[in-house]
Amino acid sequence: MKVTQLLFKDQSLVVNGKDEIKDTLNANLVLGFGSKRLVADGQLNNLLKDRYPSAEILLCSTAGEIAYNSVYDDSAVITVISFEKTTLKTVSLNLDGFKDSFELGKSLIQKFDTTGLTSILILSDGLLVNGSQLVSGMEVGNQGKVLITGGLAGDGIQFDNTLVGLNGIPKIGTVAAVGFYGQHIDVRSSSVSGWDVFGPERVVTKANGTDLYEIDNSSAVDLYKIYLGPYIDDKTNSTLLFPLAVKLPGRSHYIARSILSVSHERNCMIFSGDIPEGSTVRFMKANFEKLIDAADEAAKEISRGDSSYSPELALLISCVGRRIILGKQVEEEVGVVSDYFTEKTAIVGFYSYGEISPQLNIGPCQLHNQTMTITTFNEF
Repeated sequence: MKVTQLLFKDQSLVVNGKDEIKDTLNANLVLGFGSKRLVADGQLNNLLKDRYPSAEILLCSTAGEIAYNSVYDDSAVITVISFEKTTLKTVSLNLDGFKDSFELGKSLIQKFDTTGLTSILILSDGLLVNGSQLVSGMEVGNQGKVLITGGLAGDGIQFDNTLVGLNGIPKIGTVAAVGFYGQHIDVRSSSVSGWDVFGPERVVTKANGTDLYEIDNSSAVDLYKIYLGPYIDDKTNSTLLFPLAVKLPGRSHYIARSILSVSHERNCMIFSGDIPEGSTVRFMKANFEKLIDAADEAAKEISRGDSSYSPELALLISCVGRRIILGKQVEEEVGVVSDYFTEKTAIVGFYSYGEISPQLNIGPCQLHNQTMTITTFNEF
């Protein structure tokens, strides 16, 4: 496995880190994370297609790009990979062809032959596609057998629309996936939040998909007015700073759900993923130090106690809400992750509208918010 890291700058591609692939015909996978303006520009796709004609090219819009220990805005970071012993299969579907995101997920997993399948990487539209329904649909056919990780595309803090593309100009509503086959690739994941929970446990008594109407038989909006105060009508996405800890029915651990908006007309809170009736919830608040510690813990977990573990590629997907909280110190959470690896490891990623990984690194994948999620790849 060889990796070359590039930055799309001034309408050209420049080396930005490792540069191991000398014969561009050997590249078989390209991952591009960038601002919506750049990934929507056909110039980037054409440059990559011309330079790496044998590669599968995945592009995704973001809320910020990660390369090594730096965070970029209005850029495109490109990771070119040459697998020597691993076979790839790519699939792209659009929500337009399905009744809902659950059915899209069911169809997507059926496109993969599970024989020899080690893991699947998902890049999904971050607004039109319901991420929790998407992963639930995929798990109908997967049932936790194959590791599924990835994230939802972003659009800065604008939340207008997001773009994902496979071997073409990215579009809204698209979900793209890469399956990794063979016995010579080690793929690992870890996902840690770091937010504080407070207040009593409460029960969701009225909800529909991502719309939350009542908690403990009282208006969720009225309850959040007490909690959020002046932020309840904030138009600068400050509601992202006040996620909800959700324990789904039948589950023993909380996951985070971000508030996307408040609908006073329908008297409901709209979240980034489904919150089923019967779920147990608690309020959450940010703790700067704990966010950094969580990134550190995610890197530590993925090494599984092996201090010498240094994969060839580490893909970091962190939530846009974390970026808003960390502000100018956002590179600290990327830095603590990079400190765990040697120069052998190419570190790339993006800030997302949701992260996809198993809960506690085992079992079925789930949609998370407000986490630092790391997926590592090592070919042996």
